[in-house]
Amino acid sequence: MTDALKTFYVTTPIYYVNDVPHIGHAYTTVAADCVARFRRLKGYKVLFLTGTDEHGQKVQKAAAAAGLEPVEFADKVVKRFQDLWKDLRISNDDFLRTTQPRHIASATTLWETVKKNGDIYKGEYEDWYCTPCENFLTETQLKDGKCPDCGRPVERLKEESYFFRLSKYGEALLRHISENPGFIQPENRKNEVVNFIKEGLRDLSVSRTSFSWGIPVPGDSRHVMYVWFDALSNYLTAAGYPGHNRMWPADLHLIGKDILRFHTVYWPAFLMSAGLPLPKRVFAHGWWTVDGNKMSKSKGNVVDPVATARKYGVDQFRYFLLREVPFGLDGDFSIKALEGRINGDLANDLGNLLSRTLSMIEKYRSGVVPPEINAKDRVDLEKDIKGLLETLPKDYSDLIGGLEFHQALNQLWVIIRKMNAFVDKASPWKEKDEETLSNVLYTLAEGLRIIAVYLFPFMPDSSDRIWEGLGMEGGIAGRDFDKEVAWGGKPGAKIKKGPPLFPRIV
Repeated sequence: MTDALKTFYVTTPIYYVNDVPHIGHAYTTVAADCVARFRRLKGYKVLFLTGTDEHGQKVQKAAAAAGLEPVEFADKVVKRFQDLWKDLRISNDDFLRTTQPRHIASATTLWETVKKNGDIYKGEYEDWYCTPCENFLTETQLKDGKCPDCGRPVERLKEESYFFRLSKYGEALLRHISENPGFIQPENRKNEVVNFIKEGLRDLSVSRTSFSWGIPVPGDSRHVMYVWFDALSNYLTAAGYPGHNRMWPADLHLIGKDILRFHTVYWPAFLMSAGLPLPKRVFAHGWWTVDGNKMSKSKGNVVDPVATARKYGVDQFRYFLLREVPFGLDGDFSIKALEGRINGDLANDLGNLLSRTLSMIEKYRSGVVPPEINAKDRVDLEKDIKGLLETLPKDYSDLIGGLEFHQALNQLWVIIRKMNAFVDKASPWKEKDEETLSNVLYTLAEGLRIIAVYLFPFMPDSSDRIWEGLGMEGGIAGRDFDKEVAWGGKPGAKIKKGPPLFPRIV
């Protein structure tokens, strides 16, 4: 495969339109954006998909409560997500709504294909149903008579239904998971899924007649598709199904751990039935608590990503989300922790380093980045910084590929802190030797230029400000990652000093 043909397809879940966007939505989407931006820098043709899930009983109920038709309600609320992604600099290539004709055609074709292959049949369903989770439950799955996932009351349903032969696919799913160790991540989530499958799979009800807001079942419009059959097929829709699947299978589905079963049991089984390839990897990240407490509307502690980003800065918020907690584990959000990261990592370390570097280049070299001169007395710290930056590309690529965002940032901050120590040790303001002074200033400018490229997937606006401050032209997007992180940028750029990169929170 040539570089021109390298592709990467990354998805977030499609989010329910009756949800108010919260930190969990932002977390998944910022992580996907980081992956997408990095892959583009590496020369991949990227499809980064997000969108909204607009069908189902709870959307119909919410619309009725608001005095609107479901589609009017969806049109109004979907804008919250679209505006948030603009605010957070999300670079999605597609935004899919399940009410779009292209998706209805895709889901309908998938249903017809699965039915043709003998895996959908009509029967009668009676069991417990959780409307908020859009999930059917058995008596043994209930916790104190309520939904085990959200803790809300469930209702007993008995109705005619179409069923998907999920029970047929248990062995095939276990075999696929065994033969593809990276299919479900992290490892503890894979174990959960394997145990669930081994307990025995029941055929799945995939249609409803008790409400009408959904995609009609082909040939039987009294039924609408179960919302998860509809929603999961969005990943195929964006790839071009049922026409030319230009990007399928997806390389990475990023999800929250609460929807793990739908993506690693139901979805692969649907695809197997339709004779389609399975996604290469499903990664389920953890949940955020707030000051040690579970987020809930009743407690009034739901973190508003719009307000937080506007108050503290978009890149500051993005940085915190991906630095604070290992991706895959649960994490805790607090304003104290956010402000600590901003004042410490961003203002004191990175912002201060840029400010000092630009000020010294302005003072000692009239604002022009000097050349690197092969001075004999190059200090050890200078060699150390250059060496770390020259060995970083593979480690960084592996860490981003493994979704170890916090470790990738940690490695960068090791270098940033060494560069600050280098300034103090080299003390350019005391240096009388012109060659040594040029080397010190070039090392700082070149180190920051390379760091800006590494930080771009995480903090795109701030990285471009560093880039521009160093006198570089055109921004970082669209550049060749491997070329730009190589040591040896040309000197002679005219710096552009600006306001502090990360104002301190006082």
